[in-house]
Parts: sequence; C-alpha cells; structure tokens
Amino acid sequence: MALKTFGTMAVDWEQRVDFDRLRRERLARITGLLEKSALGALLCFDMNNVRYITATHIGTWAQDKISRFTLLPQKDEPILWDFGSAARHHQLNCPWLGERSRAGIPSMRGAMTPEMGRAEDVARKIRVELERRGLLGEPLGVDVVEPPVLFALQREGITVVDGQELMSIAREIKTQDEITLLNMSAMMVDAAYYDLYKAMRPGMRENEAVALVAERLYDLGSEYVEAVNAISGERCSPHPHVFSDRALRPGDPVYYDILHSYMGYRTCYYRTFCVGSAPRAMVDAYKRCRDYLDASIELIRPGRTTAEVASVWPRAQEFGFPSEEAAFALQMGHGIGLAIWERPMISRLVSLDHPHEIKPGMVFALETFWPSTDGWSAARIEEEIVVTATGHEVITRFPAEALLVAGAPFVTVGGNLPIVRETEAPPNRDVVELIAAAARAEGEKVGA
Repeated sequence: MALKTFGTMAVDWEQRVDFDRLRRERLARITGLLEKSALGALLCFDMNNVRYITATHIGTWAQDKISRFTLLPQKDEPILWDFGSAARHHQLNCPWLGERSRAGIPSMRGAMTPEMGRAEDVARKIRVELERRGLLGEPLGVDVVEPPVLFALQREGITVVDGQELMSIAREIKTQDEITLLNMSAMMVDAAYYDLYKAMRPGMRENEAVALVAERLYDLGSEYVEAVNAISGERCSPHPHVFSDRALRPGDPVYYDILHSYMGYRTCYYRTFCVGSAPRAMVDAYKRCRDYLDASIELIRPGRTTAEVASVWPRAQEFGFPSEEAAFALQMGHGIGLAIWERPMISRLVSLDHPHEIKPGMVFALETFWPSTDGWSAARIEEEIVVTATGHEVITRFPAEALLVAGAPFVTVGGNLPIVRETEAPPNRDVVELIAAAARAEGEKVGA
C-alpha cells in the first residue's frame, strides 16, 4: 500500500483528497451502524463527532464548550444546531446541510444560568425532531452532555443511553481520505522536527522550541496546534507531560510530542534527542526504548490482537512504577484520527485481559518510554502506523532508528581523539557512529 503525500492546494490536474467522498463515507459509516443498533437516534455534542457526522467546523475555540450539537435520526439526514452566524454560514456554504443547519445554544458549560432555560430549549428541539419521526419512544444515544441538558431531555420523556460507543466504533476504521489526511498531517510534523533539530542548542528554552514548531506547522497549513510537549534534562523522568521555560544544557536529553490537526486529523508523534553530546546511559536507554517499539511494530498486521502487541512491552515494575495504572501511557498504543486518542487502545493495563483484533484501515500510534540508569534522563519514541491489507506502513518519517545529537558544533571524543566539527546542521547519525568515525580518523579533523 503506497500512501500518498499531496500538496495542500486544490488542483485540476490530479486527484487529491476527495472531500465530497470523505463526507459521504463518514456519514454512511455511522448511519449504517445506527441502523443496526437499538438506538432511535444519535445526539452528539463532542466537536469531533459533530465534524464526523456533519463535515462542519467553527474553530478550536469551541472545542471545550459543548455548544454545538447534531441529531442523527434513524434512516434520515443529520440536523445541526450551531452558533447563529455559524449556522447561517453553513446554510450558505455547506449544501450537504442547507436548511438543516439551525441556530441553537445550550448553557455554554454553565455560563448561562439555569433560569435562562437553555437546557430546556435544547431538549425541546430534540423532542420535536424525534416526535416528527416517530422516534420519541426509542432510546437516544448521547456522546457527551452537560448534566442540565441530560436532565432536561429526561424530563421530556426521552430515554438517554450511551451513544459514545457507537461513534467510537464508527471512527475506528478510517476511510481512504482519512488515511491520506493523517499521512499529510504527519508530513508536516516531519518538517517541524527537521527545523527543530537544526535549531536546538544549549540555552534554547523549551518554550522557544514550542514556538518554533507551532510557527512551522501553521506555515504548512495546520489548523490547530493542540500541544507541543517539550521535556528536557532532569524533567524527563518522571514524564511531566507539559513544557516549561527550562533552558537546554550540554548533555541534556530532550524529547518532544507534537500534536496538531490538518483538516481535523491529528498527530501524536514523539522524538528524542541529546543536546551537544549523548552520555552512555542515555544511549543505552534509547536503544532499549527503540527495541520495545520495534518489537511491537513488527506484530502489526490484520488478525493480530492488541494483547499480542502489549505483551512485548515491559511490566510497569521493570521501569520503576508500582502498577500498570501508575505507568499508563508510557508504553501504549492508541488510535488516532479526529482525536488523538481513539480506538484501538493498547496497554498492558487493559489489553492483556481484553484483546482487540487489529484490522485493515486502523491507524494508531505506538509509543514507548525507558528511563536511563542515571535516575533522571529518559527516552521516548513514537511512530504512527497504518494497518494495510497485508501488514502495516509507518507514516512518521523523521529519523528515529538511532539517537540523534543536536546542537553539537564540537564533539570531543576521548582524551587524545579528534574533535568532530560541523558546519551547519549536526550529522544525522547515532552518537555511537560518531564516536567510531572519530576513532578511525586517528586525530584528524573532519569537516571545516
């Protein structure tokens, strides 16, 4: 399976991402699952689910507001309620919705007080649509909801059940265009890592690295830089999952996780480097981290299970944690799509007892972690995988087979061994290879 990387523009001279097909196939998938379910309709407030069903988007500022909602009735088209002006925009610019795009505002996570009646207004809107279709007595699946809206729906005589499960099943297998968009999203992070690798040096702060990555991604067409975790030095173990203003120092380990969205489709993409030089303990930690990752990637093909993948990773106690729950997310896999965590979830916490079959069309990230023997440095690596009909394809391409050293204009090797000098960017090779090359040089200078 050869995955393509297109330009981000629309052109008339080749077939690129087919957004009409993307909309049709996503809606057809959830509609088909709904018809086979016991639900009369599906009500979604989660912005990613709303986008999946309606192919609309109003910006990530609304991501945590639970302010947009869509109703997908059995054997019918979706209805969307949105901010007034956004609803009007959809009517004019989204012909697949037209007049089914309407104004509707809930309580905005409690910003509107109960006596304003917004929860009741939402519930009445839903009741009217269910009654028109003879679905009022059928269970209504809901993904996420404000408690006042939930209670208002129940007061209208609506039986509310879990709808998140159905949406999770729908989004587990990606369409051709979803896979293309995920591949293009990863391409943008490839480029960001290249810029970051060239820029890293002693004195650069973690927040400066975050800014550099964000600028590069937005330049390339990202619609949302969700997070750039930049973790360096003694902050590496235990992993804090948040960047700071710490400055990089010679000999520091530093790892990053870059999460952004292109046309809604996310990345979760770790890479680890050393700054200036790589201590032996860090080289060893990186190799072990990479070995665990490679062992799990090797297993990815249709018919395998998440339990088989998780079984090759170390137990939590082997790297300093009392339980799998305490070590959760350090050795793991997770589906990736319109959200960074989708199905399948792969972890020793859950997968060994609840295996899940790996199927073609799944896209997920595999990530591993290993602390070094010095007690404070650590390695973290992650690859994104597309499951093909016969195996898999890795779509995260910035080199990670060996530990890279950045910001090292001078690397001294041994007491009487040479200095390896760089001109612009550090060499794209493992520090062990650098030492071996220097030893063979027998005192000569390499480079200018």
